[in-house]
Amino acid sequence: MDRFFKDLLEYGHHFNQLLADKFLEYSGRTSEKPIRLFNHIVNAHHIWNNRIDPQQPVVGVWDIHDIGELKKMDATNYDRTLKILEKMEPEKMIVYSNSKGETFTNLVKDIIFHIINHSTYHRGQIAMEFRQSGLEPLNTDYIFYKR
Repeated sequence: MDRFFKDLLEYGHHFNQLLADKFLEYSGRTSEKPIRLFNHIVNAHHIWNNRIDPQQPVVGVWDIHDIGELKKMDATNYDRTLKILEKMEPEKMIVYSNSKGETFTNLVKDIIFHIINHSTYHRGQIAMEFRQSGLEPLNTDYIFYKR
């Protein structure tokens, strides 16, 4: 397994777990947008795992779940992605369909990087939403995680 991808996945999982805790701490004080974005992060990761290693997706990209459930789903997503990396070559081409039924082809490593980057992007949006609501966001910078 590629150590770099494993490190990035650990980083994302770590902050998703802390973010779930932050949502519980801020219960009733956040707007709908950051809740939707956090659900989207977890749902999209699940969907991308299923595109690499096909199983029937059980969530929609914008489905809403209880925060406790999201924390469990994130852990499951993380474990499943690690297993995918252990059994599949990063250079393997994956053919998949998006939610509109369009077919695409990408390398496993590109999809894994997308999962990581997509989550980071939306955690940044959540941080801005927290700040605008007067709530202290998490500092999710990768370099601080690695220190």
